[in-house]
Amino acid sequence: MKKSYLLTLLLVSSVCLNAFSQLNVAAAKKLIQRIVPQHYQNFEVKYLPKTGEQDRFEIESKNGKIVLSGNNGVAISSALNYYLKEYCNFEITWNGSNRNIPKVLPVIKEKISKSSPHELRYYLNYCTFSYSMAWWDWKRWEEEIDWMALNGINMPLAITGQEAIWQKVYKSMGFTDKDLQEFFTGPAYFGWFYMNNMDAWGGPLPQSWIDSHKDLQKKILARQRELGMIPVLPAFTGHVPKSFVNKFPEAKVDSVNWQGNFPNIYMLNPNDPMFSKIGEQFLKEQTKEYGTDHYYSSDIFNELNPPSSDPKYLYDISEKVYSSMKKVDPKSVWVMQAWLFVSAHGRKFWTPERMQAFLKPVPDDKLVILDLYTENRPRWKNTEGYYGKKWVWNMLHNFGGNIGLFGKAQMIANEPARVLEDPMKGNYSGIGLTMEGIEQNPFIYQLMLDHVWNSEPIELEKWTNKYITRRYGVLDNNAVKAWEILLNTVYKDNNKDQGAPESILSGRPTFAQNSYWTWTDLYYDNREFVKAWDYLIKSADKLKNSDGFQYDIVDVTRQAMVNYATALQRQLAYTYYAGDMNTYEKESKRFLELLSDLDRLLATRKDFLLGVWIEDAKKWATNNAERKLYEFNAKDLVSMWGHKDITINDYSARQWSGLVENYYKSRWKIFFDQSLQKLKNNEAWDQAEFEKYIKDWEWNWVNKQEVYSTTTKGNPIDVAKEMHTKYFPTIAKTTIVK
Repeated sequence: MKKSYLLTLLLVSSVCLNAFSQLNVAAAKKLIQRIVPQHYQNFEVKYLPKTGEQDRFEIESKNGKIVLSGNNGVAISSALNYYLKEYCNFEITWNGSNRNIPKVLPVIKEKISKSSPHELRYYLNYCTFSYSMAWWDWKRWEEEIDWMALNGINMPLAITGQEAIWQKVYKSMGFTDKDLQEFFTGPAYFGWFYMNNMDAWGGPLPQSWIDSHKDLQKKILARQRELGMIPVLPAFTGHVPKSFVNKFPEAKVDSVNWQGNFPNIYMLNPNDPMFSKIGEQFLKEQTKEYGTDHYYSSDIFNELNPPSSDPKYLYDISEKVYSSMKKVDPKSVWVMQAWLFVSAHGRKFWTPERMQAFLKPVPDDKLVILDLYTENRPRWKNTEGYYGKKWVWNMLHNFGGNIGLFGKAQMIANEPARVLEDPMKGNYSGIGLTMEGIEQNPFIYQLMLDHVWNSEPIELEKWTNKYITRRYGVLDNNAVKAWEILLNTVYKDNNKDQGAPESILSGRPTFAQNSYWTWTDLYYDNREFVKAWDYLIKSADKLKNSDGFQYDIVDVTRQAMVNYATALQRQLAYTYYAGDMNTYEKESKRFLELLSDLDRLLATRKDFLLGVWIEDAKKWATNNAERKLYEFNAKDLVSMWGHKDITINDYSARQWSGLVENYYKSRWKIFFDQSLQKLKNNEAWDQAEFEKYIKDWEWNWVNKQEVYSTTTKGNPIDVAKEMHTKYFPTIAKTTIVK
């Protein structure tokens, strides 16, 4: 039996290895057909061997065709993307694309050759699977995998469908369906379930979900592998059902708590013999079901400090985790998110001595450290480039799927290339994107991805003008002026931590400047920023048919309006405490009117519709109970985040049509009604009393089944112009005081 299993493992591993080491011509051609269906016959695909560890591609015109040569599907796709961007002003982004191509494809006069200086190009964060990907079907996954390949990503995190493996493993150990119902979270919370932070919340998980997503994972992996990617699959982290302590009372199990007032979860100590046993069984079952590419993600202390600070203990823990992988798969490579070293929980705990002890037992070439937040908290700099291990420079950028305009453009343009020449870089092996949420700020992500095939710093102004041309189809002078301002305001380098500044409108109502996870202070002058809005409005008639421009003008208008909401709230607080009842009542109505106008603006683009998010969730349901569960998951994550007494409410801070009008505006109306009544009665405002009331209201909203539109309403250009006429003269003169 053991011999038969090992033979199966070797065969499956061999198939997977061949998938990403050789070019699958048929798969590459199919991608070309999906991307440019009217022109795919004008392209030819050829194999080009690697040079050392570097992926490479070439592009040339030959015999009336564009010949794309590369060592695998990612290289071929990148060659296609390079040609389309540089020669056809073609670009695909999450939010707005320009797919216009000349009828006659431009000829390449001299052969183009590119090699990637980065062996590994990583993509995704556990959180992305919740904040953005929770409800994706195969069609949406197919689009994203194509986008990954076009942009040179070769190492995506692939954790869909692991519930089916855990179900099989734990049931073989005697756990019941009830035990697992108290273990698996709902789909929107898998990210924190996978990272050992919570159990059960948002569940019970239906069997239909487990079965359907096992099938979905097989499609995802097959497509990624045939294009030459190296999917990173999960490994055992020690997370066990809470009934484990009763079933195995002699086992060494640690009860640990995350945050947000969630119940403790249970972690099997890696020094317990059962840790290796379960870890090995999980990898065996996973390999049988999904195959392997030998790269495994395991993060055992995500936002949780280890129970002991003894370096010997930390060494033993790491050795046990790696050995449990290696025993099943001798080619195992451990991929580790370095968030544990940079999060607020870990920065003080992980001294150099402890970190070195933790990393030491894994061979240098068998560990990949994801420096998860390099653009803001680079850990490689004070760890000698992580002490000889491979490490990847990552841009985290986004928290919670917040859609605020934000990014450190100049630093992103320079730093990944600069580190290539840094004498302290250690075993710098790649770059990556590790955002919590996607489908926002396409500019900053396309900028970062231009480092994949480039070893030189990017000339930001020149690059931005090319981006404008690709995105809008023409280099319009007013658009150029708008982007010059954007680069010097929302996209200028800054000291902001934890992503974009939020607007107070999406925080729980208060008279304070900030509200829980809603931090509103700007690092730029809003009066300067809105000049970009003015220039985009001037470009509108010329660029109105551009999908990318339509998105951008709505997004910039949105940002101007939500910043103005923060300014209004600060003025309202002053007016309230001054006892000016008439002005307070008048200005609160103006605030609510602003939110309704904002909702109407957002309704013009599908990118900003709450209804799409909710309906995508409900599509996975097979009965009414599942529909209700998935709707709860979808609404809860982007609003309360958890239960009524959660301490991270409004973390996602999204301005979406439906959410603004029905959730944010409704909360603020209640706040204004109650505070005005207090003012009329000459009573002091009691924020604690209000929050007790509003938590119940929020919980009712989360649990209420409602239908939100999945279709757009209104023309984005027309509504943006209307908002500009109505608000720009005032906003342009408004200072957001601290």
